[in-house]
Amino acid sequence: MRPESAGDSSTDSLLTAASAALRVDRDALADALLGQLPVAVAVLDADLRWRYLNPPFQQVTGVSPTAVLGRAAADPDPAVPRVLADGRPRSGTFAGRAADFRRLEVADAPTGVLVVLPGGADTHRAELERTRARFALLEAGSERIGTTLDPDTTCAELAAFAVPDFAALALVDVLPLDTPDAAAGPATTRPDPGADRDRDRPRLRWRRAAVAREQAPPGAAPSSAGPASAPAAGTVRHRPGSVTARALAEGSPVVANLVSADELAALLPDEAALSAGRGAGVDCLLAVPLTARGRPIGVLTLARAHGSSLGFTSEDTELLAAIAGRAALTLDHARRYARSQNTALELQRALLAEPGSPHPNLELASRYLPSGITSVVGGDWYETVRLPFGRTLLAMGDVMGHGVEAAVDMSNYRSTLRYVAAMDLPPHRILRQLDALIAEQENARPATCVLALADPARARWTLASAGHLPPALLTSHTTELVEVPTGPPLGTGVGGYEQTVTELRADHALLLYTDGLVERRGEDIDVSLARLSALRLPADGPLDSLLDGTLAALAPEDAEDDIALLAARVRHRPS
Repeated sequence: MRPESAGDSSTDSLLTAASAALRVDRDALADALLGQLPVAVAVLDADLRWRYLNPPFQQVTGVSPTAVLGRAAADPDPAVPRVLADGRPRSGTFAGRAADFRRLEVADAPTGVLVVLPGGADTHRAELERTRARFALLEAGSERIGTTLDPDTTCAELAAFAVPDFAALALVDVLPLDTPDAAAGPATTRPDPGADRDRDRPRLRWRRAAVAREQAPPGAAPSSAGPASAPAAGTVRHRPGSVTARALAEGSPVVANLVSADELAALLPDEAALSAGRGAGVDCLLAVPLTARGRPIGVLTLARAHGSSLGFTSEDTELLAAIAGRAALTLDHARRYARSQNTALELQRALLAEPGSPHPNLELASRYLPSGITSVVGGDWYETVRLPFGRTLLAMGDVMGHGVEAAVDMSNYRSTLRYVAAMDLPPHRILRQLDALIAEQENARPATCVLALADPARARWTLASAGHLPPALLTSHTTELVEVPTGPPLGTGVGGYEQTVTELRADHALLLYTDGLVERRGEDIDVSLARLSALRLPADGPLDSLLDGTLAALAPEDAEDDIALLAARVRHRPS
């Protein structure tokens, strides 16, 4: 809706009646109204030259009439000529202040632009309240964005924070984790005005990590809507000239307010975003780069629905850029942590691989389940060593600590075990030698370990433990926890290990495992082990099926620790 023109008959008659009632000249009354309004007002003509500014405008901006009247406005906001051209009100900045722009019409003909700024006696109080509200929003953003070390969760929290309070649609695009830092290049804070940087920049692949859009219940106004998740678009490429591509190229926010349908198609970054934008009826866009350590790692694109506002103001942009800046630091920390976890996981898988080859008289099956990037990669490990006289040594261990260092120490334990086992010592003496060798290494981490020596010729298992959970012996009807004397963890240098012997039968399967299989936060270990003892699985079927059944019955849905399993059984000999 356009503002009433200065020549509107109803306005004119009201002003004439008011001047008659007040017994003052009508023009003098109009001058007094303009001069004493608690709102800062200025008028530009059709050539964007200063023609009028009231006293509150002068007080708020410090602009002197003698210095500007009759002169062209310096660097007017791009919204000003657009308002003059199409008559649609817009917001922007003018004379260093947030401003609203409206086309001034006299006798239904456009004659200039009306510029309105906040002003008057309450300006300082209003500015203080805005500052307080800004800090409150920044504090709320810090609390709600980055609650985990999962990058996708952080992106989803950022999108949800923006909708619906700041936008009807929010998109968060990030670089894939495996993208080299140099590929994105440094963030640009001062773009070259003579170059179209986003067209020259290589079109990187981005991953749409989060999408949130405003959804209103049936019959409700859009303003009462809440945020709703939408499927992310996977890998995207930003079209050149879009606000998203420009924000990344320039390293600063890019705003496009009250755009047409054709402009929307060019300014949204890709077809999926365009479809979502049209579905939400948006016409105002803001793209803010997510920059950390001087490099762009993502971009937040926001859109407002037609009729919901006059556009993103400079105050909006400044606030959202501050929120995005804090979110970028949190996201960068989560991404670096995820990269570290992925590296540790890949290293652990590469080092763990498959255990050594047992004697043909022994069947083996193993499993390793990482806890995932939302937790921490542990140092779970297992190994088998083939020994003389048809014997095979099985080992299951868990290095204390997490991450790359634990995975490296895990490899050290495996190689040292193979070295000591070659001496053909009984299990408790192997643990003693292993403990002494690891204790000599200054930075080595302690580890729990259980050894099981299979001796099919003598039909016996010989077992020894260094602080590890007891092995489980499975038959077709029962699961028995084998009581093994427990010594201190390896690497402490204390020693003191003992061994025990139990029967090795063809209808039994021995299960070695790490604590991630049974332990639960806040639960007594006896309760955890009782759950394993209650397990009833057929011990005579394929060992792989036995392990799958064990994991299905015992592994927690959201594992907080890695799980390693190793199952062994005497191989049936053909009669």
